[in-house]
Amino acid sequence: MKGKVWLVGAGPGDPGLFTIKGKEILEQAEVVVFDRLVGQDILNMIPKKAEMYDAGKRAGNHTMAQEQINHLLVKKALEGKRVVRLKGGDPFLFGRGGEELELLMEQEIPFEIVPGVTSALAVPAYCGIPVTHRAYASSVHIITGHKKNGEALQLDFNSLVKLEGTLVFLMGASAITDICQGLIQAGMDPKEPAAVLQQGTGPEQKKIISDLGHLEEIIRRQEVATPAILVVGKVCVMANKFGWYEQKPLFGKTILVTRPRERSGTISGKLRSLGAKVLQVPVIHTEAIEGRLSEELQRLSEYQYLVFTSPAGVQVFFEKLRQKGKEICCPKKLRIAVIGMGTRREVERWGETCHLMPEIYDAKHLGIMLGEICKDEDKILIPRAEQGTPQLIEEIQKRTAAEIIDLPVYRTVYRKPPELTVVTQQIAEGKIDMFVFTSSSTVQGFAQALPGLDYGKLRAVCIGKQTEATAKSLGMRTMVSQKATVEDLVETCVNAAEGRQRWS
Repeated sequence: MKGKVWLVGAGPGDPGLFTIKGKEILEQAEVVVFDRLVGQDILNMIPKKAEMYDAGKRAGNHTMAQEQINHLLVKKALEGKRVVRLKGGDPFLFGRGGEELELLMEQEIPFEIVPGVTSALAVPAYCGIPVTHRAYASSVHIITGHKKNGEALQLDFNSLVKLEGTLVFLMGASAITDICQGLIQAGMDPKEPAAVLQQGTGPEQKKIISDLGHLEEIIRRQEVATPAILVVGKVCVMANKFGWYEQKPLFGKTILVTRPRERSGTISGKLRSLGAKVLQVPVIHTEAIEGRLSEELQRLSEYQYLVFTSPAGVQVFFEKLRQKGKEICCPKKLRIAVIGMGTRREVERWGETCHLMPEIYDAKHLGIMLGEICKDEDKILIPRAEQGTPQLIEEIQKRTAAEIIDLPVYRTVYRKPPELTVVTQQIAEGKIDMFVFTSSSTVQGFAQALPGLDYGKLRAVCIGKQTEATAKSLGMRTMVSQKATVEDLVETCVNAAEGRQRWS
């Protein structure tokens, strides 16, 4: 049985500009053939079991020739697999998507096209340039600026000069000088506004605003980072007036997040939405412990209180409960207590209601609250980490004789992720502005993964006092969120960037 191929546009880089349909299809892929300009955040959406093929192309350096890509798509589809050809921007705008379809049609392989947001429109928008404007341009023209090594640029500059709209040149970073000279030689006014927009829609976005006559001189003095596009037209004068992306509070800041990958999406997304460059380096992950969980689920009706101290504990508990199907369900009389908002949201995601949550989100105050509420004859089930803090149990036992079942349902495993190879040099060069830690275990995992660092140079944003204490024990300078929530943690990062809080 034949499989199917989807040509999917991944957009210009910002994962928020990836379409909903594209994401849904990617998450079901069995094979993914991706381009260089596809952002890492989108590649992280690829299922772990999927086969991945890097078909990236740089000027003069092709990881995989176009003919090889075409035949790979056919080969994998003929194996009966769901194949996603993932392209930066839109698959039909200078993406050679049409060529790939021709061979698929010859082999009668079914396919679908998922359009993507093109950088020709998105990047100028992120740089404050409207490609059309009633006062300046009523049309926009998208041109490829790509040229082969050693060959002249094949563009009809005379025709381009006669156009009155905005000119957008894609894939032309190495040809900007040739384009500027070609337009001027064809009669365009050297004072015509122009802009080079680099790494658009991302936290490293930069723009050079000038005019045709001076742009060439400017780019000679500084290296243009790819990907870059050239925009020529009067609309470029609006860039500084309408620039909005660079005004985000965390723009230009690099923040390393150490949270487990399965739990890092929310905080990383919030930081990116504020303009930060986020490096996801998960130094721990969680493993479920079978232990006595199945046995205790059979006796769930005997308990009056079910207590969760982390989202991971909630996930392990309810996944096991779901495996039991209709055999077991949460008794209506069971009162659920949680340590904080993140854990509460995870409980509610499983369709259950939280009844108790302390005002201060830590083990001590959760224990105090439970100890004051529970009766001596009550039974309390606490599914949590293997190395859970004893403070929770101690505070309960100070106030009640209730029976407590402290049930390890997962363990924290330290790991040395491959991402460390990339960031170690950045850490050494001081290029990372903040390190975000959401638990003591993430601090400990970071220290185990990177022993021997001068931790005194690192600035740690911590989610609670206990996490901060662990970071301080290594010599890190710290800043702690007022509440143990992701929202407060992100706000603390903003406060740090804007100097509203001091490092201690």
